[in-house]
Order: sequence, then C-alpha cells, then structure tokens
Amino acid sequence: MKKYFWLCVFGLGLLNLQAQQLNGFNLNGALIAPKDIHRGGPPRDGIPSIDHPKFKKASEYKDFGNNSQMLGVFYNGIAKAYPIRILDWHEIVNDQYRGKPIAITYCPLCGSGMAFETDLSDGKSTEFGVSGLLYNSDVLLYDRSTNSLWSQIMGKAISGPLKGQELEPVSTQRTTLGAWKALHPETLILTKQTGFNRDYNRSPYGSYDTDNRTFFPVANSDNTFHKKEWVIGIESNGVYKAYSIKRLAKLSNQKLVDKVGGESFTITWDKKAENVFIKNSNGKEVVGFQMFWFAWAPFHPDTQIY
Repeated sequence: MKKYFWLCVFGLGLLNLQAQQLNGFNLNGALIAPKDIHRGGPPRDGIPSIDHPKFKKASEYKDFGNNSQMLGVFYNGIAKAYPIRILDWHEIVNDQYRGKPIAITYCPLCGSGMAFETDLSDGKSTEFGVSGLLYNSDVLLYDRSTNSLWSQIMGKAISGPLKGQELEPVSTQRTTLGAWKALHPETLILTKQTGFNRDYNRSPYGSYDTDNRTFFPVANSDNTFHKKEWVIGIESNGVYKAYSIKRLAKLSNQKLVDKVGGESFTITWDKKAENVFIKNSNGKEVVGFQMFWFAWAPFHPDTQIY
C-alpha cells in the first residue's frame, strides 16, 4: 500500500512537471496559468521566422498586385511593406531600420499585426521566433536570447528570465499595397525570396478570416460583434477602447473625434487607403491595434466600445 502511495505521488509530480513544460519552454511562475496556454500544432520554430528579409523597391516589385493586403511600417525615416500572404506562413520578420532592430509580428488566428522595438532591459537586442504556443488564440513569441515567452497582443514577457518586461510598440498600418505605395512611393516591399519553399499565393487558413469560428478557446467570449469583425483599439492612461472599422467606414465624413482615458483623439477612416489613422490632440500619430474582435475582447475585458 505504501509503495502504491509513493507511485501515485511520483506520477502526480511528473504530470505537474509536464504541465510546466510546453514545447521546451519552462512555464514555472508564468504570468498566465499553464492550463490556458495551448499548443498550436507546429512545434517550436515549426513556423519559421524570416531572419534575413529581402526587399525590392516599389518600382521593381512584381510579387503581389496593388490590391494585396500589406502590413506597412514607417519608422526611423524608412517605409517598408510586408505582404500578409507571406506573414501568414512565417508570423515574424526580424528586421532592421537603419541599424535599429524591429520585430514585425503577425498572428493569422487573431489578425493582429504588431511591430516592436527589440531592445531589452540590458541594452542588448534580440531576435524572436515562433514558440508554437498560443494564449487566447494569439501567438506566443520567444526571444532567442533568454527563451522567455512573450504575448504578442500584451507586448509583454509572460515567462522566463524577462518575465514582466514590456516591448515598445511601433505603429503598423494594415492596408493595400497600392494605397501604401501612394503614401510612401519610396517604400521597400518584402519579397517571396524568404529562403523557404511556401506557396505564398494562397492562405493556409482558407476562409478562416470570415468564418464565425475560432480554433482555440479564449478567456472572454464576447458577442457584441461578429467574432471576425475588424476592430482597432486605443489605449490611453490605462483605458482601452475599441472601434468597429465597419462602423467607422460608415461615418458621413469618415472622421471621428473621441476621448479615451481623458485624452482627445481624431480617428479617420481613409477610404482610398482602406485604413484607419489615429492622431492625438497635438496631431501626433498614435499606435492603434487592429485585430479581430474576438481577439481584442479577452485581452481587454473592460474595454469601452464605440
């Protein structure tokens, strides 16, 4: 009987150890309960990041047409565009803007395209990879310096040596290639020469972007909007607010002045660019976060809604 008891104790301990280890990442003391972290299917680095991106000038680019969806970044005086069809297959591009390291990240399941400065608290920079793990259906990144796990939408390390550290976001614009080129004629555009054999002319997710379904559970399932309705969110003084892009597009003058967290913002729907631009009362661009509604809601359960 005593032997059986100790075998049970050992078995429970082993199960607990396994619960704290996923895809080779130690989840001990994680800011997120390990039970809420899910394997996405591919293993760690099974979705390979692009670490040596190749670009072409707009005048030379022929990989995708002007109606193709892009994630545009203008930073440090440089404009670049990253085709969503390429990001669907890789999720992370480790890039440089005049020597400043930037990680371009995209979660196809959440529709969230976000860029970050990759300088860490010790003054060093790092590259990021795809962990193969998800929280609230959103990709968990990992840094290759410390193997800490990072929530993309939170922009924060949730486990590992850098737990609690936050990344500085860089503004991104989801728009068409044609509209981005009109805004930034000098833009560079990521090419299909990624070093990997992928069919970038199709999405590996089929009709997922329009289906009212998700593949993985989320903490707060809110039915205010269709799960895949596009929203753009703002954070100000700890207050979050979400705007339906469909509703912004229906405004008579495509422009809205609103207050969030006591600050005034001008939110403009640019019909030609098919994009939302946000500026504060001083006319400075503000980082907005565009994603599916079902992805915004669990990370910001107290969000205000326009």
